[in-house]
Amino acid sequence: MTSLHKQLIARSFGAASGYDAVARIQRIAARQLAQRIAQTCPTPGPQRILEIGCGTGFLTQHLRRLFPAAQIVATDIAPGMLHQTQAKFLDDPALSCHVMDAEQPDLTGPFDLICSSMAMQWFSARHETLRRLAALLSPGGVMAFSTLCRDSFTQWRGYYATLGLPCPMPVYPDLAMLEQEWPRTGKGSWTHETIIEVPQSALSFLRELRAIGADVPTTAQVLPGGLRRVLKQADRDATFSVNYNIAYGTFRRTQNCGVFVTGTDTGVGKTLTCAVLARAWDASYWKPLQSGIADEPADTLSVATLAQLSSARLHQPAGIYAAPLSPEDAAACEGKVIDPDRIILPHNPDSRPMIVEGAGGVMVPISTDFLMLDLMERLGLPVVLVARSSLGTINHTLLSLAMLHQRNIPVLGIVLNGPDNPYARSAIERHGKVRILADFPLLADVNAEAVAQLAHRVPPWETLRPGKTDP
Repeated sequence: MTSLHKQLIARSFGAASGYDAVARIQRIAARQLAQRIAQTCPTPGPQRILEIGCGTGFLTQHLRRLFPAAQIVATDIAPGMLHQTQAKFLDDPALSCHVMDAEQPDLTGPFDLICSSMAMQWFSARHETLRRLAALLSPGGVMAFSTLCRDSFTQWRGYYATLGLPCPMPVYPDLAMLEQEWPRTGKGSWTHETIIEVPQSALSFLRELRAIGADVPTTAQVLPGGLRRVLKQADRDATFSVNYNIAYGTFRRTQNCGVFVTGTDTGVGKTLTCAVLARAWDASYWKPLQSGIADEPADTLSVATLAQLSSARLHQPAGIYAAPLSPEDAAACEGKVIDPDRIILPHNPDSRPMIVEGAGGVMVPISTDFLMLDLMERLGLPVVLVARSSLGTINHTLLSLAMLHQRNIPVLGIVLNGPDNPYARSAIERHGKVRILADFPLLADVNAEAVAQLAHRVPPWETLRPGKTDP
């Protein structure tokens, strides 16, 4: 969708001063969506809520009734709509309004609930927008949407088809398409209902669309006089009705149990750290992409030996490559291209956490337009960042943290490998706003006994929470 078209949408809805008086379907959809949210969100309810396309506050009012203590950020692309919402909540200090294009969210998560009623049909890139919004969810967080779907306005579209005219109304997705567009970081489902209205005439239907700002056409161009012909065609029918097929979707981000271990560089001690964490937390281990096996043993074998893991606690890599290069280049050397969609977090049959080891650092390429950072975001695990303790580590560590924070990826903590460096430790904690999870000294001999000793330096898994900075 062009920025000009978005400006038209914002201007049209912003000018809809009579929205509340005629937006009957929008009221119904907001009420129905609120009921689904109440059934989906666990007690005691979300603490932080992001509402997309709040309009004049139909859903916002339900949210405040359901969750009186929650912090709500209500957003809309149309400032005029936000002003109307704000006027209804003047005495609510826990609610703020923010002008925002939902397809380019500029807020910082995490949110426990992200919801939107009857705004999603205006998205030009639903799949990408849902991915971006899901990245703002806390683990276990919920998204809930209502939107128009396939076969809405059947009779009205039929008039255009009979006259051989292009219909300026958007083509809405069916439920199967909506199901396919949920992000891979969780699970969602869609249901739908049909609401039928019988307006006084086709002309009154159009006038009400204009009154709520929903008369912005698609790129389809109707010939001069075409609308007049459509209205005449509608007048020939004894009854003119409008069907609204409304889809309701809920999505929950996976509350994955485990961590993604990455480093500020190659060779900083990620594999040793993974072995120590697996030993300390009685965890399973998975390295999705393994390269460099032509020069040294695979990391899965090393971790299994050092942490003394059984085969039941090891998961096979999604890709193994000989060359000691980035996954993208190592695969290319073998005439292969990595498909990120095939890198799926393995199922853990028990409740133990999983240690996932990345390759290199956060910006290492996996394939075209897909970095290790994208994989971290997709898997939805908090990150343990491994860094050297030596001179230069402050810059490298803070740069890596900046990229993780930019994507709203939670950081469980930092592991420093090498001689004790209290200055680096303090600077990283203060400027990176993270905890130092553990310090590992240089080892004369890396073996299972040394790993067992280092495991005592790691806090118990049950005591850790992403984003908590105290030791």
